Amino acid sequence: MLTLAIDCSARFCSVALFSGSENRILAAASPDIGRGHAEQLPAVLQSVLDDAGADLSQAGRIGVTIGPGSFAGIRVGVAFARGLALALAVPVVGVGSLEAIAMPAARQLGQSVMAVLDARRDHVWALIVDAEGDLLVSGAEMMPEAAAALALDRGCAITGSGAALLAGFSPALASRVAGDLAAPAIGDVARLAASLDPETNPAEPRYLRDVDAKPQAGFVLPHQAVS
Repeated sequence: MLTLAIDCSARFCSVALFSGSENRILAAASPDIGRGHAEQLPAVLQSVLDDAGADLSQAGRIGVTIGPGSFAGIRVGVAFARGLALALAVPVVGVGSLEAIAMPAARQLGQSVMAVLDARRDHVWALIVDAEGDLLVSGAEMMPEAAAALALDRGCAITGSGAALLAGFSPALASRVAGDLAAPAIGDVARLAASLDPETNPAEPRYLRDVDAKPQAGFVLPHQAVS
C-alpha cells in the first residue's frame, strides 16, 4: 500500500510517498517556503508524484501532521488531507508532530527522548517517549525551565527546535542534544502514518495553545427583539 504524507506544521511544505510493501520512501520534497502552504502544497504534491512515477489514485492512505505547530499551516494540511481522503475514498490518519520527531530518534538512540519545539513567548511544546517509542509523557505546552527539569529528571535525550533552549539550563542537558529539527522529517511522518490506526488517530488539529484571534466582546451588538 502507498501512504501519502503531508506536513505543513512549520515553515516547510512537505510531502512524501511511502511504499509499505517495499518499506521505502518512493519520493519526497520539503521546500522551505515560510508561508503560503495553501498556494504551494498542490504543486509540491504533484512534484512528488512525478518523481515517484505514481498517480494520486494509487494512494491507499493519507497521513497528515496535526501539530503542535503553525496554526494556519496545520489547518491547511489537515483540510487538504481530508479533502484528498474523501475524494479517493481512503482513510486519513493524524500524526503528532512531537511523536514524529521523538519516536524515530528514540529507536535510533535506544533511549528515552524528549521532543521539544520552540513555541515562542517563553514556552515550548514537549513530549517524552521511551526507547521503544512508546509514550511516557504526553505533549504539553510548558515553560522552558520546567521542560528542562523534566528532561533531567527522566534522564532523556532532547531533540527539536527547542533543544538548544533547554540545553542552556544545564551542562548535563547540553550533552544530550540529539538534534534540532524544526519539524519532523516527512519520511518519518509517512512511515508513522502507515502504521497508525485511523480510528484512534484522527486527522484533527492538535494546537496545545488557544488561538490568538478571539471575538471582541466589547464590539458585540445587542440583539433586538423582533415584534
